[in-house]
Amino acid sequence: MCAKVEKYYDDASRLSYEALLEGNKRFVAETLQEDPDYFSKLASGQAPPVLWIGCADSRVPANQITGTNPGEIFVHRNIANVVVHSDMNMLSVLDYAVNVLKVKHVIVTGHYGCGGVIAAMSHKQFGLIDNWLRHIKDVYRLHSAELDAIEDETERTNRFVEYNVIESVENVCKTSIVQNAWKNDQEIYVHGWVYELGTGYIKDLQVSHSNKDSLEGVFRFD
Repeated sequence: MCAKVEKYYDDASRLSYEALLEGNKRFVAETLQEDPDYFSKLASGQAPPVLWIGCADSRVPANQITGTNPGEIFVHRNIANVVVHSDMNMLSVLDYAVNVLKVKHVIVTGHYGCGGVIAAMSHKQFGLIDNWLRHIKDVYRLHSAELDAIEDETERTNRFVEYNVIESVENVCKTSIVQNAWKNDQEIYVHGWVYELGTGYIKDLQVSHSNKDSLEGVFRFD
């Protein structure tokens, strides 16, 4: 698919508005040629088993890097894959995914070289987004002893990316949405991944949770 799009522009920075529409027409034609009923089946409904909470970075498309099709992953994305209890957008997506779609897996996926994480490590002001980056800075504060001890900047940034995912996984588990599902014996697993842009591979951080037992007592609901 990507190789065919290159006929309409030389590089991503020169992608035109018209090329997007032409790409859509080509996508429809090629898809119908392979399966005449594809869109009618897609329009009949969705039952994805996975909720993906990822970064808004254009280089990390959930379906493409996991080899899945439309309808198989429910997606929420924001700057640096942050999960915080005050984000009604994220909570609404999570609630729909858990209570309506009945997903079995919630996967928080970060990526190495994340611009949001790198910005949060700096002392610069960037504007309105500084308020969002504060959440990521709080992650650094929690793990500053380990992070400050890492001399290599790239290695320190990569570890910070991992901790940002790990904390977001914990925050998913702390929600009443997920805890109530567990209380009702709904099968839900919460995982943390990091995507490596340079290789295309996903790293499983091995931080999966399937119940509230791993949470600190103060965060557990009755």
